[in-house]
Amino acid sequence: WFFDRVTHGRPIPLPNQGLYITQLGHVADLAAAMVATLGNPKAMGQVYNIADTRYTTFRGLAQACATAAGRDARTLELVSYDPARVDSAHRKAFPLRQQHFFTSIEKALTDLDWRPQYDLAAGLKDSYENDYLAAGRDQKSVDFSVDEILLGA
Repeated sequence: WFFDRVTHGRPIPLPNQGLYITQLGHVADLAAAMVATLGNPKAMGQVYNIADTRYTTFRGLAQACATAAGRDARTLELVSYDPARVDSAHRKAFPLRQQHFFTSIEKALTDLDWRPQYDLAAGLKDSYENDYLAAGRDQKSVDFSVDEILLGA
């Protein structure tokens, strides 16, 4: 979602100034944590949160996506919109929960002798190169019509 807008030079609609805090993780880190549970008596019957150790805002995420795509984050057009002014069908067009969403991974760090290998920047660069570009998504047409609705809210 962010890479589509960055790659096509589009404004990026962000709910409420993009100040919600979120936390992401890389699939390779998730897989490594799952492997670390195998045969580990501390992991029996436990639930673990797996993510990066740091948080970011939606605004920071958009800027990090630009950097991962080799663009100057300072040139992004980040446009705030009010989700309350958008009907519920279009409100879901933004790909992340429109609230703060982050968690502690301390239990996984302690019990599993595991640490994430990908920080936000490395994870986004990997996703951009090995998912987005590898799938040719930078060459595909994207329907930004819902963005126009969000940008007008």
